[in-house]
Amino acid sequence: MVDVLNEVNRFDVATAAIKGGRDYQEDSLIASFPQGQETGFAVLADGMGGHLSGDVASALVMTEVFSRIKLKEMLLDKQITDVSALLYNTASAANARITQHIEEAPETYGMGSTLLATVIRGDELYWVSVGDSPLLLFRDGELRQLNQDHSMAPQIDMMVKVGAMDPEVGRNHPDRNTLTSAIAGVDIDKIDCPDKPTAILPGDIIIIASDGLQFLSNDTITAILQETQGARSSDISDALLKAVAELDDPDQDNTVFTVVKLGERQQVTQPAAQDTTSVLVQLRSDLGRPMPAQAPVADQTAPVVAEQEPTAATQAQADMPSKRVIRLVTSNSRSFDKPAAPAPEAAPAEQVRPQGHTSWYRRQRSLND
Repeated sequence: MVDVLNEVNRFDVATAAIKGGRDYQEDSLIASFPQGQETGFAVLADGMGGHLSGDVASALVMTEVFSRIKLKEMLLDKQITDVSALLYNTASAANARITQHIEEAPETYGMGSTLLATVIRGDELYWVSVGDSPLLLFRDGELRQLNQDHSMAPQIDMMVKVGAMDPEVGRNHPDRNTLTSAIAGVDIDKIDCPDKPTAILPGDIIIIASDGLQFLSNDTITAILQETQGARSSDISDALLKAVAELDDPDQDNTVFTVVKLGERQQVTQPAAQDTTSVLVQLRSDLGRPMPAQAPVADQTAPVVAEQEPTAATQAQADMPSKRVIRLVTSNSRSFDKPAAPAPEAAPAEQVRPQGHTSWYRRQRSLND
């Protein structure tokens, strides 16, 4: 007979969420890492739209993606599912769900969300990413961002690097946070979903975050992780939140993240436990349509809803200048029967702290913008 209590936990997971300087929470997050399994996953969505229902957009995206991955959870654990194809398809499904909601509620036209969904299976990390929510890996004292940044920031930073733009101009450029891809109910311009997973090791720390965490510099995040890498994930999470609070930035964006510390792999000798640690930030009951029947039920997941303010935007918020713009251009997205080329190996992250997102964005459609 196996004494489960004496087994070393494969995953040490903690989640966190703050509103920052915003009047309401537009980010949604859920994580599922069952004890005794070699598989776990997390889904994050950073909503955009403000009074155009950015909070609803993130909840719709998060719920759609979570339910589809949860349905395949045991197949993932048995390693008989193409994880990359599953994740890629969830992005398309989430986009279709946004389209449906806008058709049912035309006043929400302009809503949108980023998407960052990760699956850990054994020693492999898979992800699908649309937008600018960072996936960070801390290993051997160094921090790097694994996923692509679908905003104007990389292009602006390249112009600074080659001398085409003054560093100070680039640091404060108004288009830094302009998104080049998002889940907004129209064709998705860019989907980052590598066919080959990233190898992960015991001791790695993985952070799935909204871009609000990047109000902290990479050097600051690295220093915090170096100091707390021997602590539990909850202590790491507390240290990151404390650093954000100490910034005392009135423009601090909504910030949600999951910290995953990897332990040694274990040989599972009995069926996976039913207990699941899941933390849900903002799952509204008025999303328009109920969750599908195959969605997780209460005995599988125990959501905890973050305290939020009322989501109705004020006129003052509606008049704020936009700093988050989505330019969506027509393009041939990855087909379901032809996998996209693997993403290039990520270089050390060198992003600059966001200047703060407003509670709404405008969507510009153009051809080959």
